[in-house]
Amino acid sequence: METVWATSTGNPRRQQDETLEDTIAPSITPAPSIPPIVRLIEVSKHYQTSHGKLQLFDRLNLEIHSGEMLAIVGQSGSGKSTLLHLLGALDLPSSGQIHCASTVLTHLKPREAAQFRNRQVGYVWQFHYLLPEFTAQENVAMPLLARGENRQTAMAQAAHWLSQVGLHDRAAHRPGELSGGEQQRVALARALVTEPRLLLADEPTGDLDGQSAELVFALIERLHRQHGLTSVLVTHNLELAGRCTRTLRLEAGRLIPAA
Repeated sequence: METVWATSTGNPRRQQDETLEDTIAPSITPAPSIPPIVRLIEVSKHYQTSHGKLQLFDRLNLEIHSGEMLAIVGQSGSGKSTLLHLLGALDLPSSGQIHCASTVLTHLKPREAAQFRNRQVGYVWQFHYLLPEFTAQENVAMPLLARGENRQTAMAQAAHWLSQVGLHDRAAHRPGELSGGEQQRVALARALVTEPRLLLADEPTGDLDGQSAELVFALIERLHRQHGLTSVLVTHNLELAGRCTRTLRLEAGRLIPAA
């Protein structure tokens, strides 16, 4: 059994006028008395395949503290995306428990899990998954409309978050009229429009050129700080991972500190 302890930035807030090029603040070791916001307890995950049982994790333990920006690296197929799905209540472990604040994710019914995802978690994927027939502003508003917000409120919030990612002048454009980097910035705004406490990002810069990747990652860093997020990023980019509070490597079903 392996236990991985978190190093955290606490819960920093910054002024709104910081630039996109700002870098993440130095990490601070949390006081032991501060409870973690996320806990994985003896979590195992396996799949049954035509070749037998595929074991991804075996009794995995992890603690993530509020304000932490955690990077998870590892080879393709090591289970990084699956781990992110477990943290976001998109999947269930084969055994063990996952806690997010006072919620035990492994006890949630499907409807409760959907409500948890909509209100507590923001997702950014490698591919933006924007709806092509809707404008950038409408795409960002979708999570709020899904929870029953009236359209005027949802669209106003969407406009605010597009401004946060530097795209206020692109609100009426459809995804096909935006560059890849702009589309991913719209996806980031969509992830944060519900004001979640946990941001999960799966290779958020993996499909972007170097300049666009740097811009998107700098945005994630800035918004993480300004809005007191707890963030978990899966990435193959070791340089970007090194800018996070802490980096863990998923290898042979175990989480180990990255060298």
